Amino acid sequence: MATRKNARQVENELIDEVKKSLDEAERLLRDAAETTGDKANEMREAALSSLRHTREALHDTQEALVERGRQAVKATDHYVHDNPWQAIGIAGLVGLLFGMLVSRK
Repeated sequence: MATRKNARQVENELIDEVKKSLDEAERLLRDAAETTGDKANEMREAALSSLRHTREALHDTQEALVERGRQAVKATDHYVHDNPWQAIGIAGLVGLLFGMLVSRK
């Protein structure tokens, strides 16, 4: 349960960060289109910097999610090795439920 909350929190933070960064980049590019000279170059650079920041945030979040996925796989592997018969029972139940759902259509 705590992992789901953490994953949702990371997801919400990522979405907020991306929205802010893209809004800022869009605003800067719109302003740069209306401006000429050095000011326009500065605005374009600021927009590119904002986009780089977004890319880095996405990369960091991807790494965090991949690590959490690895932890989940390890936890599942340990559970299956520690409780093989329960794992077989759960897999059988899931297969039965899936089969019932598929046969209904």
